Amino acid sequence: MSIPRLYLDQPLAAGAAVPTSPGQAHYLGSVMRRAPGDAVLVFNGRDGEWEARIEAIRKDRCTLLPERQTRPQATVADTRLLVAALKRDAMEWVVEKATELGIGTIQPVFTRRSVADRVNTARLAAIAQEAAEQCERLDLPRIGAPQPLPALLDSWDGVPLLVGAERGDRPPLARIAQGLHAPWAWLVGPEGGFDRLELDDLARRAFVSTAGLGPRILRAETAAVAGLALLQALAGDGSD
Repeated sequence: MSIPRLYLDQPLAAGAAVPTSPGQAHYLGSVMRRAPGDAVLVFNGRDGEWEARIEAIRKDRCTLLPERQTRPQATVADTRLLVAALKRDAMEWVVEKATELGIGTIQPVFTRRSVADRVNTARLAAIAQEAAEQCERLDLPRIGAPQPLPALLDSWDGVPLLVGAERGDRPPLARIAQGLHAPWAWLVGPEGGFDRLELDDLARRAFVSTAGLGPRILRAETAAVAGLALLQALAGDGSD
């Protein structure tokens, strides 16, 4: 029987009981059919992963008792995804997959051709949490508040920013990623691509490199995940 795994935004220490949220209590009791004494894995992004036991559970209330640390907290590389606001389903899928790929920050941006004019960051954070629980991450990605692309670029901290180009003669991302190490960021535009003013603005930034992902035109969500997978393999924790 698999052990449920939950994120708890609370300190974790042996013998210090912690409550779950009502939703987590319902999940453990009504969905997973767990009872007092059953094991649960918990993590909080700070104290590593712990094996805990259900101390008490009823309806929407549950108390867990951490017993031993199963994995220490690992250092998280500064890897970032900047993605133009997409339609809800596509955006949620990107957040789920970026979380599974271990990306540290997911930053929605508004561009001139963005297909969405709002982003439900609370919903995206919930999706990221569920994905982190499933893929055995020890932390959650940070979901940034949406920003217009020019404002984000103006306040950028100088971390190398690789930009996916859907057209034009650009060096392959795999070539640019050779020798690259975190921190880095990957920027993907909307379905219609960046407009000329945005491309000109990006080209003026010293920290920006434009890269290609092959001969085919990819959907924005495909480009986001394909680029992240490649970067993690060559310049992220998949290269260790």
